[in-house]
Amino acid sequence: MSDLPAVRVPHPHVEAHADVLEGSPVVRGTRIPVRRLFSWHRRGITVETLLKRYPALGAACVLDALSFAYDHLDLIEADLERERNLVGPQADDVPGKMSQQDLPFDKSRRR
Repeated sequence: MSDLPAVRVPHPHVEAHADVLEGSPVVRGTRIPVRRLFSWHRRGITVETLLKRYPALGAACVLDALSFAYDHLDLIEADLERERNLVGPQADDVPGKMSQQDLPFDKSRRR
């Protein structure tokens, strides 16, 4: 059972089900949490960058997810806090912060 606030304004590209990520709002048909897109976006990641990271989503899904987040800030903040409690401070990391030498690939295969 989710301990998150209720959804007040439905959005066509966002859904929340108790059996998917414990009720976190996700982009419909995926397991991509709205909290993640919103968290990265408010830290300066552009919509264009989000689309490059998730090309299968398309602009309508990404923009609707962000719109959902702004319509439900209390829900998204509670979801982010729940994630921080489970994962720790690295939950807020922005994608792309790793340098090339820090990528977790097998270094023995490099030429």
